[in-house]
Amino acid sequence: MSGKIHVLYLDDEDNNLNSFKASLRRDFKIFTALNAEEGLIIAQREEVHVVIADQRMPGMTGVEFFERLVQVKPDPIRILLTGYSDIASVIDAINKGEVYRFIDKPWNIEQIKNAIKNAADIYFTRQELKEKNTRLEKMHSEMNQFVYSLSHELRGPLMSISGVSKLAKMECFDPTILEYFEMIDSATVKLDDFIYKMLDFYRSTKIDNVVANVDFGELLNQQYEAYQNKWDLGEIEIETIIDQKEEFYSDEAKLRVIFNNLFSNAFKFQKEDNSDKYIKIRIEVSGGNAIIEVADNGIGIDEKYRDGVFNLFHRATQKNVGSGIGLYMVKESVEQLRGSIELNTVLGEGTQFRITIPSL
Repeated sequence: MSGKIHVLYLDDEDNNLNSFKASLRRDFKIFTALNAEEGLIIAQREEVHVVIADQRMPGMTGVEFFERLVQVKPDPIRILLTGYSDIASVIDAINKGEVYRFIDKPWNIEQIKNAIKNAADIYFTRQELKEKNTRLEKMHSEMNQFVYSLSHELRGPLMSISGVSKLAKMECFDPTILEYFEMIDSATVKLDDFIYKMLDFYRSTKIDNVVANVDFGELLNQQYEAYQNKWDLGEIEIETIIDQKEEFYSDEAKLRVIFNNLFSNAFKFQKEDNSDKYIKIRIEVSGGNAIIEVADNGIGIDEKYRDGVFNLFHRATQKNVGSGIGLYMVKESVEQLRGSIELNTVLGEGTQFRITIPSL
């Protein structure tokens, strides 16, 4: 803190004002007022950090003055000077949050100095916190714009590469060159998937909930259509059971993050030699809660990896098909939706996730 602390002192006696100013002018910048109306004018006109008022003043008491001050300039820290006979008013003012502390009369210089310095510390700490919150809100807004702009700028050229590659394959008959184009396509698909993962990561961890009425049947139909376009699901039996008899309110984007990552894992970690592959999704909405179960009969998770599966960049298998952020995003999304998640898995037999989310 640089410069002097600015103090406004109200008292209806000139002698008290002059004594206060004379005693403290070297330590603080002092403003004085003989009545509440004059004090309000000074508080609005000047930069004031601490306001001290005598409780017993004609026309408007110190507590009543503070009530008015809070409405026009709430930031300065308020100190009340009072006698013991005014204690009921003091307690009421403190309970309402209008007074930081009170000092009983007669006061002494050191007592007043310490009270002003402590009050000013609170004032400047609050101002610093307010400024940091403002900067944080600005950074948050700019980050939102940056993430979506970045994803758009990356996906545009990526789709162009993919389109040119497909056209080239239609005009090329050399198997070796075709293999190169297949490698290009594989890399673009992987990069595009990673961009989507980053967007999902941001949605699940950085963006506040956007609550809307959720129709799980419609939501899963849209997701399943996207999965069919993305993966070959011909060898896997997909079973979906939805029991929703009441309205459910939640953040649909975070629910999509949950389904995308659980379904992706269930698909990617199937046993290659299994002729009876399945993914089962069951949703029950009742009593203000949604219970979501996603189960598969894939490779399962080894017990030694189980405790860390929800950690960022953790992989629970040597099979290098994931980014290590999927289950972390699931857990973050569930927690932001005020829900809970349970994992049941047996190595070599399959995995089941059970999620309970309340309606918001």
